Amino acid sequence: MLNEMGTDKEIVTLEEDEQELLNGLLENMNKGTIDSSLYVEYDVKRGLRDSNGKGVLTGLTEISDVVSYDIIDGKKIPCDGKLYYHNYNIIDLINGFENRRNAFEETTYLLLFGSLPNKEQLDRFIQLISDNQTLSMNFTRDVIMKAPSSNIMNALQKSVLTLYSYDNNPEDISALNVLRQSIQLIAKLPLISVYAYCSYRHYKQHESLMIRNPIKNYSTAENILYMLRENGEFSDLEAKVLDIALVIHAEHGGGNNSTFTTHVVTSSGTDTYSAVAAAIASLKGFRHGGANLKVKHMFEDIKAHITDWNDENAIREYMTKITNKEAFDKTGLIYGIGHAVYTESDPREVILKEYARKLAIEKNRIAEYEFYDRVERISKEVIAAERHLFKPLCANVDFYSGFVYDMLHIPEELFTPIFAISRISGWCAHRLEEIINNGKIIRPAYKYVAEHLDYIPLEERK
Repeated sequence: MLNEMGTDKEIVTLEEDEQELLNGLLENMNKGTIDSSLYVEYDVKRGLRDSNGKGVLTGLTEISDVVSYDIIDGKKIPCDGKLYYHNYNIIDLINGFENRRNAFEETTYLLLFGSLPNKEQLDRFIQLISDNQTLSMNFTRDVIMKAPSSNIMNALQKSVLTLYSYDNNPEDISALNVLRQSIQLIAKLPLISVYAYCSYRHYKQHESLMIRNPIKNYSTAENILYMLRENGEFSDLEAKVLDIALVIHAEHGGGNNSTFTTHVVTSSGTDTYSAVAAAIASLKGFRHGGANLKVKHMFEDIKAHITDWNDENAIREYMTKITNKEAFDKTGLIYGIGHAVYTESDPREVILKEYARKLAIEKNRIAEYEFYDRVERISKEVIAAERHLFKPLCANVDFYSGFVYDMLHIPEELFTPIFAISRISGWCAHRLEEIINNGKIIRPAYKYVAEHLDYIPLEERK
């Protein structure tokens, strides 16, 4: 190992001969790649999906409903996507939040308790969240600021797991105690995220260190903007757009990767901090919560190759290259287009797109918004043509979220943590649902497809 005694480098570069040894071992591992035809032979639901890509039913929930089709005369007909938080359509909720603050807090109340609060209940809940928006100076210094991570999602995991040590009753998984822990985590995660970014910016990028305490009468969205900005100022529209973004990302059924992770880990009987840390680990992946960052990077690449944003032929030509693995990251994916469930439309994208337009007008970036709109429309046409698709294809919520965060001057290091700040409300609701329903430990099966061998003594091995 290239490490000297007494240094603080725990993870080090391998020596050349050590790397060569691992390469050889990896070669042998690659020889054991499983024959893909066996997945068909044993009817394995890879990714817990059937042959049509539909998720395998693994549980029941009352927390949210994701609807992508109507049943007409016994047939499934694709429809504009609908998302329900408990019994309420997300569109109706968003309309109800018009000209009001604390939309995310009200949504969190609905997800946790299953009903909309009256004014007194909402005021008390907002106060409860506000009272728990605290982190001690010791925790901030010793946990968040020590060994800062360049990926803030890892910092979130570390901080959440360490909060276990600050809890006088961490192992109690009764519903009441888990609810207490959930509310405190929901309140603290915005501070942890912003402070972790500030520490990264200071220690890794050598910028000035600025740590702000949240303001008690501010909403979660307002405090995020206040704590992030040097002058602490923001417009009403900026706060509103972030508030709505938190609402639409808060929950999306029990089958998405991070929420299913919450159910799986909770079913084992583990503590709340471990369950939430596991969900954060899932959300970090670029196939899940990290997708909005992929969209942002894709657009940076598109802009580098298309100078005239109004030239639809140039856009079509370049999106075709991306689809055919000739441009950008050469995966053939147009990030932000398509969804595992929605076909005609993703209601979250519809909502966020409209708020993106309003914010683009305020920020004098309407030409860029219109460019996004063109790329969205043309990309759907290109994918349908190149992939010979006959079913509808829609943009998903990730398509505009990165653009919105950029207009809000939220650094890209916080794109996925903002998702976590929002989705923790849904994770905690699902954790409570799993506990209250006393479900069995989740344990799917894997089929063994290698051969059995007789043991060979060490001295006889080649």
